[in-house]
Amino acid sequence: MPVLGVTQILAWASSYYLPAVLAQPIANSTGWPLSWVVGGLSLGLLASGLISHKVGQTIEQRGGRPVLATSSILLALGLSSLALSHGLPIYLTSWFVIGIGMGSGLYDAAFATLGRTYGDKSRQAITALTLFGGFASTVGWPLSAYLVGLVGWRGTCWVYAALQLAFALPIYLFILPREERRELGGQVQARERKAPRESNASVRDLNRFRLLFTLVAAGLTLGDVIWSVLSVHLITILQARHVSVQEAVALGALVGPSQVSARVVEMLTGRFHHPIWTMIGSAVLVTAGVALLWAGGSLVAFGFILYGAGGGIRSIARGTLPLALFGSVGYAVVMGRLAMPSLLAQSVSPMIAAWVLERLGPLVLVRVLMAIAVCHLATVTVTWAVARQAGRLQAEAQ
Repeated sequence: MPVLGVTQILAWASSYYLPAVLAQPIANSTGWPLSWVVGGLSLGLLASGLISHKVGQTIEQRGGRPVLATSSILLALGLSSLALSHGLPIYLTSWFVIGIGMGSGLYDAAFATLGRTYGDKSRQAITALTLFGGFASTVGWPLSAYLVGLVGWRGTCWVYAALQLAFALPIYLFILPREERRELGGQVQARERKAPRESNASVRDLNRFRLLFTLVAAGLTLGDVIWSVLSVHLITILQARHVSVQEAVALGALVGPSQVSARVVEMLTGRFHHPIWTMIGSAVLVTAGVALLWAGGSLVAFGFILYGAGGGIRSIARGTLPLALFGSVGYAVVMGRLAMPSLLAQSVSPMIAAWVLERLGPLVLVRVLMAIAVCHLATVTVTWAVARQAGRLQAEAQ
């Protein structure tokens, strides 16, 4: 669905990636503390996490069309309110509305929509969608920087709100297909117990099944924490190392092409390996990228390339690994459940990172991110081991 990919670029650029460019201009023009400005995104992610389970259930029952259309309206409403905000209460309330739009319109909702539509055959569709999404930062950051210079940060919010209503909303309403309503019933609970009960597995097997679900959620959460912190604070970290805003934006723009290049490779080779190897490869690349960012110097640009590549295929694994490990029955609900801890963790990560930046400096923040990256790699490795013991790596990749 190419049109869904284009709307993903707009959705990410006008929500998640917005503070990376707008946070400092907002703080400068209003006098609000940077930590509170960035905290708006944290509040938005909290709202996303709180509704993620309900979003998954709604998509499973009614399809993704009404959910994605609602997300466009909510993003436009939140951005318009953001442009009009002259006090922190309205500013934060605006981000709460944007967060509900993010929870019902970004990757998790889009993956769930594709999973409901294509079932076990949705791996290629998910990969194709992420190819478009990889351009969100490449398009969004320079566009936002250009708009801020042209019409200010408030005008930038107005432009994005207009694009949501004039461009994204009609696509959702008139191009996405209608789908028949489904009743959830007990299918999700049956899916969670299917493998252990149908094979008369022991309690140990059932516990391993639950452990696997927990490990997948933990791996996704740790990876998303790193991504959320760097998405918001990457330019600030570089500026603290005496890199100009223009140079920082240029370096940040390397992430998008790296994401897309890695996703192209995954699209071409994905059918030959299980998605767990995509997740492991992602963890290795992200860890190496953060390590080079920590080291600094001339290798920083190469670090961005590795980091972008790892993040790019992680987005694919986010949608395909649960499909391969847990099946397509109730997939939208599973995605909602997996999204909740990740989004809740992301909701506090940028604010904590802002505090670390202001009090302890950028080098300490990068060291913390390095530690999280190592934990992420360890968690993904354990996930592989448990999945292998549970016999869930033998099936053909979807």
